[in-house]
Amino acid sequence: MAARFKLDPYVASIALTAGLAALVPARGQAAAVLDGVVTVAITLVFFLYGAKLPTARALAGLRRWRPQVAIVVLTFGLFPLLALVCAPLVPAVLDARLYAGVVFLCALPSTVQSSVTLTGIARGDEATAICAASLSNVLGVVLTPLLTALLLATGGGAAGSPLDSLGGIVLRLLLPFLLGQLAQRWIGDRVRAHGKRLGLFDRGVILLVVYAAFSQGIVAGVWHRLEPSRLAVLLLVVAALLAAALGAARVLARRLGLSREDRVAVLFCGSQKSLASGLPMASVLFAGGDVGLIVLPLMLYHQLQLLVCAWIAQRSAAAVPAPAAEPVPAPA
Repeated sequence: MAARFKLDPYVASIALTAGLAALVPARGQAAAVLDGVVTVAITLVFFLYGAKLPTARALAGLRRWRPQVAIVVLTFGLFPLLALVCAPLVPAVLDARLYAGVVFLCALPSTVQSSVTLTGIARGDEATAICAASLSNVLGVVLTPLLTALLLATGGGAAGSPLDSLGGIVLRLLLPFLLGQLAQRWIGDRVRAHGKRLGLFDRGVILLVVYAAFSQGIVAGVWHRLEPSRLAVLLLVVAALLAAALGAARVLARRLGLSREDRVAVLFCGSQKSLASGLPMASVLFAGGDVGLIVLPLMLYHQLQLLVCAWIAQRSAAAVPAPAAEPVPAPA
C-alpha cells in the first residue's frame, strides 16, 4: 500500500483518532481517568518491548561492527546534528513547540518492523537489520531523553527539559524495559510468538496516547495557533531530514566498504524513526497540551518514510537479479 503512495491504514487511524479528539476531547474527570489508563498502558508497553527485543541477538550482531556502528552514528549522531541545523528556524519559521518536535524526532531510535521488512524487500541483509534495529531501541530508552534534553538546551527550545520528568522516565520507561529484559529468558519466546496480538495492543495504546495528547491540546487551545504556512514549512523540514539521512546513509555505507546487503540495511535502519516508541515516550517526556504539536513532526515523518523507503526498496530489489531456482531432480 505504501509502495503505491496510498495512506498507510495505521496513519489513517491515527489521523481519525486526532479528529475524534478535536470533536470530543476528554475533559475534567474523564481526562484524569484517561491519563491514569495511559500511564499504566505505557508502562506495560515498555515492559513488553523489553521482553520481546532480542538483546542477545543484538549484542551478537556487534561482531559485525561496521554496519552496526554506521547505524548508531546515523541514528544518534547525524540526526541530532540535523536538529541543531534547524535551530535558526526558530521563531521566524518554526515555533518552539514544533522545533521541540523536530528535536524529539531526531533523538528517537530506529524502527524494528519496517526497517527489517524494507531491508528484506530490497534483498538486503535482514539479520543485520534485526540486530541494528534491536540495538537502536535498547539504546534509545536511555539516549532519547538525554539527547532531547541536551538538544533543546543547546538549540534554545522552549518546551521545557524532558529531564524535568526524570522520575517518570525511570518509572514508566526505563524500569519496565529493564524488567522486561530480565524476564526475557522466561517469557521472551512466548511474547514473540504472540507478536501479532501484541502488535495490535501496541497500536491500540498509541491511539490512546494520540487521543489523550490531542485532547489536551484542544482543551488548552493550542491548535488554533498553528498556521497552515507553518505546517507546510514543517513538512518541508521533515522531508529535508529524510533526504539528508538517506543521502548520508548511502555515503557512509560506501565509505566503510560494506557489502551491498549491509548497505541496504544501513540505508533503511539509519533513516527510519520509530513511531511505536516515540508516541508513548512523548507523553512521558512532555507535559501539558503541547504534546499534540510536539509529536506532529514524528507523525509526518512516519508517513513520509513509509512512502519514500518503500519506493526505494522496490527499485533496489528490481536492480538485483532474483536468485536462481534450484533444479528439480528428475523422477527415477
